[in-house]
Amino acid sequence: TNPSKPTVTGCLQLLCGVIFTLGTLLTLYITFIKSTLNGNCIPLPSDANRHYNPVQKVAKKPLILIWFWPEDLKFDLDDCKKHLNIDGCRLTDDRSLYLKAKEVIFFHDAIKDDLSNLPRLRRPAFQRWIWLNLQPPANTRRIEGADNLFNLSLNFRKDADIQVRWDLTYNKILGKAPSLPKKEHVVCYIKGDKVADNSTGHSYYKELAKHIDIKVFGGSLSWFQNTNFDAICSCKFQLAFEDLIYRDYITEKLNGPLAVGTVPVVLGPPRLNYEDFVPGDSFVHVNDFPNASSLADFLKRVDTDDTAYSRYFLWRQYFSAHRHPVTDNHKYLKAICSACDFSVRNRDYRVIRHLHKCPGTAGGGGGGISGT
Repeated sequence: TNPSKPTVTGCLQLLCGVIFTLGTLLTLYITFIKSTLNGNCIPLPSDANRHYNPVQKVAKKPLILIWFWPEDLKFDLDDCKKHLNIDGCRLTDDRSLYLKAKEVIFFHDAIKDDLSNLPRLRRPAFQRWIWLNLQPPANTRRIEGADNLFNLSLNFRKDADIQVRWDLTYNKILGKAPSLPKKEHVVCYIKGDKVADNSTGHSYYKELAKHIDIKVFGGSLSWFQNTNFDAICSCKFQLAFEDLIYRDYITEKLNGPLAVGTVPVVLGPPRLNYEDFVPGDSFVHVNDFPNASSLADFLKRVDTDDTAYSRYFLWRQYFSAHRHPVTDNHKYLKAICSACDFSVRNRDYRVIRHLHKCPGTAGGGGGGISGT
């Protein structure tokens, strides 16, 4: 026989192999189709992501412990969400949760000189200590031994880790500036109970009052009482004089008039520092005038010129100022809620090596009368 020619037997074997292979593939295909139709097949990964939703772990909100209530002014722990729409953390004042807290807030004025009222337990590696102080440097007591204790500064300074300020918000829809309520007084001034007669602001008020009538609301109207917005709203101009002058030290005295449609006349850090936070045409700065007499003449002139007065509200087409909570117990609401908001967005860990050099302290470049 010729070995190059295939035998009949070989052909039959080859044919049987092909038939067997095809039969096996057909059987597997039919089995696969049935399994996908009866719903018992494990879904493909893409289907699992799209249709199959196993129980997932919900990320816990970071816990922030208020070690001292500032000035013992307590507020409801849900007020951050209620008043400021901040809901990223869980606030507590329960010290037994110290080891679980991501951050602990310490109010500067409540810390004893010997640090004996600070936590005795070892600090967890993940925990950050927040130093809260809203006072200007002249009113900030130096605490020896506080270096290397804190991780974050919480105060009024722009260069603080967590800045405390009532910011303007952008208007989503631009339009005409809102109409202003009727005004009963030209210039108004609120003197708080704790304002010293020889303070810079009060001294300037007394000089200005020699040249223009000023409606004075007494000391019973503090900056954190419900009636002050009504008083400010009745005035064309409101004297927003800071008691002490330091860089970035601009308090609610500015926000109140802006929120109710009154022009603030400010005395504080230089104009450019104010313009870091609000439009330059939203306020009058005493430094723009050589003396109180010149300022009084300007206010009288603008009072009789509706066009000139209305220019101070053009900014309201683009921004909005919002009333801050005005009850005494909410004095530190913005500060504590700002720490809550910061905790969610920032995980950096550092150490404040020298607390007395921290922004907002006497050694931290707080600036003096010139605001430098």
